[in-house]
Amino acid sequence: MNKLLRLFDVAFAALGLLLGAPLLLVLFVVGLFDTGSPLFFQQRVGRYRKPFTLVKFRTMRPGTPSVGTHLADAAAVTRWGAFLRRTKLDELPQLWNVLKGEMSLVGPRPCLPNQTELIAARERLGVFAVRPGITGLAQIQGIDMSTPEKLAETDARMIARLGLAEYFAYLVQTVLGRGQGDRVRK
Repeated sequence: MNKLLRLFDVAFAALGLLLGAPLLLVLFVVGLFDTGSPLFFQQRVGRYRKPFTLVKFRTMRPGTPSVGTHLADAAAVTRWGAFLRRTKLDELPQLWNVLKGEMSLVGPRPCLPNQTELIAARERLGVFAVRPGITGLAQIQGIDMSTPEKLAETDARMIARLGLAEYFAYLVQTVLGRGQGDRVRK
């Protein structure tokens, strides 16, 4: 099953990058005008706790501290960034991470290396045995990194039940706008 899901990951990521290239270009150019630096690169914890560099469209002003979104200052989010977050378009560059094998389309969201409580809970529950994902059960249920134990338990439950039907269900629900995404404190 894992090989089949990986095949879908690669096919959908390649197709998304190819067909989405015009949209990605437009988002990149608008981001240049918004912050001068439209792409955001951040170290995240991947499969087997191996670090990797996640790429997203920038939604916050350059120089904003690298903390979990729930700890970030809402004033740091630009107007364009708020739109990208609301529509989840900021996640599109992660298709490159999927293509490289660092991520899956569906899996636990990759955490920051400084989120020690979440890392410990995920380690205990075996969550690091799979590739992190762009979306998953926690995301469509609106569970974010502000509740590390609940997030790790939800991730473990998702992994235990993840099959082809669930994989597509999470993707469809994400595309249809289910879930809030990571919330920034007000």
